[in-house]
Amino acid sequence: MTEHYVIVAMYKFVRLNNYEALQPIVLSFCQERDIYGTLLLAEEGLNGTLAGTRSTIDELLNFLKSDERLADLEYKESYSDEIPFHRTKVKLKKEIVTMGQPDIKPSDRSGIRVEPDQWNEIVSDPEVLLIDTRNEYEYQIGTFKDAVSPDTTNFREFPDYVTSQLNPATTKKVAMFCTGGIRCEKASAYMLEQGFEEVYQLNGGILKYLEEVKQEDSLWEGECFVFDSRVSVDHQLAEGNYEQCFACRRPITEEDMKSKDYEEGVSCPRCVNETTEEQRSGFNERQRQVTLAKKRNEKHIGAKM
Repeated sequence: MTEHYVIVAMYKFVRLNNYEALQPIVLSFCQERDIYGTLLLAEEGLNGTLAGTRSTIDELLNFLKSDERLADLEYKESYSDEIPFHRTKVKLKKEIVTMGQPDIKPSDRSGIRVEPDQWNEIVSDPEVLLIDTRNEYEYQIGTFKDAVSPDTTNFREFPDYVTSQLNPATTKKVAMFCTGGIRCEKASAYMLEQGFEEVYQLNGGILKYLEEVKQEDSLWEGECFVFDSRVSVDHQLAEGNYEQCFACRRPITEEDMKSKDYEEGVSCPRCVNETTEEQRSGFNERQRQVTLAKKRNEKHIGAKM
């Protein structure tokens, strides 16, 4: 029987003044236990997704929580028959989720946390503006009923959306969500700074909602994009129906892969006009290496994008 791997997505906004010193300690801990994935450390906290066996992930969580600043660390678990990462990285960053607003401190102030079992009631209020804080390509494959997309390609664009499209004088109630909770927590902190008074955020994000709310009671429509080899998950948190373009990293359908603009590992209909000849040449070489590795029955770790 294939062993199931545990995939843990975690984050916490907290002052980590010694985050640089923590980097080699956490990296060594993960490498010694064959835990793969990426963890970001910054003065404002930590954020990452890691995968390992049940026992090694439990060890990691206990290790992190032994630091009293991380005792109530937020995390969500899902499972896979194959490990979805091939490297272990612990990176130092200015922000654990990049909004380009380093003065925003979610650890000091953020929106009202709403548990999954209370979320439907909040967002069913006609006075509530429901905002999906994720990128447009994530929104396209699945979102909550009646949710609005800021039409962003990255989280740095979110403040521009707020200042240009929203007004705290007329928008009295706002509810926001994201994959695991981290983006909407920072977004809610930003909106409070901008004068919005009643701001809600889905605690634990979409993944926690899908885990706790029965499908027959759910307001979620479609699949949820995840940043690992599964590409997307359905309402049961099982691997979804999307593949991924390894040039632009966007989710793609079977229909996309039949397009004349699709070339495995090189382009898809969404990015075919976005890359240079030099980039496509690099993607071609990477795909050639992937194909050779498959013939040798090896995993291709790949180069940095």
